[in-house]
Order: sequence, then C-alpha cells, then structure tokens
Amino acid sequence: MTHLERMKRFAIGLLLSAATLFSLPLSAQQGGDVLDARILTGWQRADGKHVAALHITLNDGWKTYWRAPGDAGIPPQFVWSGSRNLSDVAVSWPTPKRILQSGVQTIGYEDALTLPLTLTPAKKGKPITLAGEVIIGVCKDVCIPMTLKLSQDLPAGRTKPDARIVAALADRPYTAAEANVGRVACRISPLTDGLSLRAEVDLPQTGGSELAVIETANPQIWVAQSKTTRQGGRLIAETELYHVEGRSFALDRSGLRITVLGKKHAVEIQGCPAG
Repeated sequence: MTHLERMKRFAIGLLLSAATLFSLPLSAQQGGDVLDARILTGWQRADGKHVAALHITLNDGWKTYWRAPGDAGIPPQFVWSGSRNLSDVAVSWPTPKRILQSGVQTIGYEDALTLPLTLTPAKKGKPITLAGEVIIGVCKDVCIPMTLKLSQDLPAGRTKPDARIVAALADRPYTAAEANVGRVACRISPLTDGLSLRAEVDLPQTGGSELAVIETANPQIWVAQSKTTRQGGRLIAETELYHVEGRSFALDRSGLRITVLGKKHAVEIQGCPAG
C-alpha cells in the first residue's frame, strides 16, 4: 500500500467516523446495547490529588481502543469542560491487547476497561465534580464512535483505595528500567513526503510475537504500524511517519514513545536518541 493510499484510508476513516458520530441517536450514544460506562469515585491521595476511573463494561463481542489504536481505530478523546474544582486530568493506560478485526489489526481492550484518572483539584481539600464527554470507538461486526456523557461528584476525604482501580494501575507496561532495557537508538531518514524511522532496542524477550507501537508527541503526525523483528537480544522496529496535512515536520526525539507488546508483558520506553 502506498503512502497516498494509506492517507486516503485514514482520511476516509475520519470522515466516516465523524458522520457516524453525529448521526447516532442519543440512546445509542449513551451505551444502549453496546456498553455500560460510569465513573468510579475512587479516593483522595495524601498529596491532595484524587484517583478516580472511567469504568466501561462492554457487551458480548464488543471491543474498544487504546490511545494508539492502530491503522483502523479511533483514539479516545476526553473533554472535561463540565467539571468543577478541576485543574488537570492524567490518564493511566492499562496494557492493551492486539485485536484482529475484519482482517485488520487494532490495539485495544475486550470485555471491560478500567481507565484510572488522576485528578488535580483547583482548590486542594475541596470536592471535585468530574463531568464532560468521552468519545470512544467500539467494534463488533461494525465499528462506530460513541459519545459518553458522564458526571460524578467526588467527595474529599475518602482515602480507602478502590481495588478495581488499584488493579488497573498495576496492569501497566513495565518501565525501561524494570524491563532491563539497554541501548535505545533511532535512525531517521527522509522520504519523499515524510520520514522513515528505524528503532533498535536492546531488550529481553517479552514473549511470543512482539509488536512495537511507536507514538510521537505531535498528534498531527501519522505513524504507520511498525514492522517488528528480532536479532537475538535486540528488537528492531521500522515504520514511516507523515503529517496528516501533507506538510513537512520536525521530529522531537524526546517525545517518541515506544511500547513493546509481548505475550508475557509489555514495556514502555520514552525517548529515542540518534544512533
């Protein structure tokens, strides 16, 4: 598939997603026969931040996407504009799975998802109201985006952790240090209308058929699914990057994130210097 064909498919997918989103009836947007979504109230940490979670239970056969969903997925979007006493929301992503959907590999979650949210209050010690919209993609026989309208009061002073959120926080990729990652280096070369990237990571086996997912700090840069191979203790991932508007762009190496998904565990590596 040429770059032009990839970008056409990407653009068509976005247009279809937007058209589907705005044509969904309100009942379907709230879940209906697809999923149940709610905010788990969580607890307040000693530093004053509040740990809550978005909890989604998917009906039989339905799946949803990770933050980097693959070539055919819809990345989740969060708009917390209806919230009160809230200055920041940090999302912690549990380790996703590779999912084959209609012959296309995507990355996401099946059955249920507990997505931890660490909330920073505008006024420490005061209760938070978390309210807004979450836009997610869900797939079964068809793939559709859904808008979930959510609101939950989070009382101050509750300090007992929720076991479901604790488990989701623990179900994260290993850090580079935890996984004994050695040398990490990326070689970047120009293409006619983009960049090619080759990442080399000295990393012990993570199990089974491994996939390296490469992300950038710039949401306007489209990253193709990487070709991931092994040379003994070295994992090699090769991919191509393009600006979604066809523009030239500079790549911030410190903003590169490589997540290696293996059968036994996943590993997340931040930054990729020249090498």
